[in-house]
Amino acid sequence: MPVPAYKEKKFKNLEETIGVDFLNKDLLVQSLVHRSYLNEHRDFPLDQNERLEFLGDAVLELIVTEHLFERYANPEGELTNWRAALVNAKMCAQVANEIGIETYLFLSHGESKDAGTKAREYILANAFEALIGAIYLDRGMDTAKQFVTRWTITKLPEVLDLGLWMDPKSRFQESAQELLGITPTYKVLKEDGPDHDRHFVIGVYLEKEKIAEGEGTSKQEAQVDAADHALAIKKWKGPKVEILER
Repeated sequence: MPVPAYKEKKFKNLEETIGVDFLNKDLLVQSLVHRSYLNEHRDFPLDQNERLEFLGDAVLELIVTEHLFERYANPEGELTNWRAALVNAKMCAQVANEIGIETYLFLSHGESKDAGTKAREYILANAFEALIGAIYLDRGMDTAKQFVTRWTITKLPEVLDLGLWMDPKSRFQESAQELLGITPTYKVLKEDGPDHDRHFVIGVYLEKEKIAEGEGTSKQEAQVDAADHALAIKKWKGPKVEILER
């Protein structure tokens, strides 16, 4: 019987990067299998990663929640926002990129061509959560906690310093009001595409001055993108938060 293709992949480097030596290598591999790959490789011996992602999502949130609860005395609402910034898809995809997960993904030919897109960001975020699920099953909670602490919880100072616990629109509005006494406004600059696939270009303004533009498949998405660009242009971090350590 021929050696399965996935067995020929070199995952030792990934294990060394993340600091986890899997007992069951199949769990590591399965965490990286996107459903699209199985559509083209029906004889692949492992399942796709969605069930592991489901588990890993819960493990990630529990570990981050426990850390924040034990270390900080801030109100529940603030801790909830901090947690959301640490476990959202954007952060998970960022960490996945830092680990180099994309190199190891099992994707269909079509999905392989979408590098750098929002769809790829979503796939990376799910793979990161699936990897956490695989670590939890293979090595237990202590190892999962070490992994999450190393790769995710260490992002907390950045989240707090840059105000990433707030969405870009709220951050830009609070900064503009605090620093200039102005409330930002948004204007649709361009709108095209069929009803099921609209594309918006929106400008964000401080009084009559256009600060930045953003794009998206909805007005809300384009406004958030515009606010994110405006924050970078203005070099505003957003309002400071008081950190109450236990």
